[in-house]
Amino acid sequence: MKIIRKNVVIGKNCIVQDFVDIGVPSRDYIFAREEDLPKTEIGENSIIRSFSTIYCDVKIGKNFSGGHGILIREKTKIGENVVLGSYTIVEGYSRIGSNVSIQSRVFIPINTIIEDNVFIGPCAVLTNDKYPLRKREKLRGPVIRKNASIGANAVVLPGIEIGEGAFIAAGSVVTKNVPPWKLAVGVPAKIKDLPEHLKVENRCKR
Repeated sequence: MKIIRKNVVIGKNCIVQDFVDIGVPSRDYIFAREEDLPKTEIGENSIIRSFSTIYCDVKIGKNFSGGHGILIREKTKIGENVVLGSYTIVEGYSRIGSNVSIQSRVFIPINTIIEDNVFIGPCAVLTNDKYPLRKREKLRGPVIRKNASIGANAVVLPGIEIGEGAFIAAGSVVTKNVPPWKLAVGVPAKIKDLPEHLKVENRCKR
């Protein structure tokens, strides 16, 4: 069984497995008729695997590959040739570029920007709330510039900018901006020079 609502447009040669729910009403449209929901678009040659949920007002480019149990919330835009690993959550109002590889169990909060050719390792956590339940501020997710790499289990704090080509070591906690083509490592992460052999563009594969 799968649920594909009237507001959903799916491109050619897509695979949608069982137990998938696409076009889910967001809070603003919870009582709306299906035909009144904002459009959800999935580009051609994409794979949506079982137990995944995609909300309304989502646009996904061609050649998307989603793992099992992914969640993509409303007002998210995803480019072409993107991999989203199993049980990854994209909380909405976010932008993900093209040729991006996001591994399993990554958390991406509201208002996050991820540019082209980015790699994010498994179980990495991006955050957008600097003072949870203590101080009301605008939710600001990180900005991950093109060709940046974030290692497994890394944590990036709200509003942080990871510069172009920067490399975040596994398990690091990033509390300040990382300049382009630099290495961040440790808890809290310290900025170091990036080894010469890592000063190359990412080549994310589908």
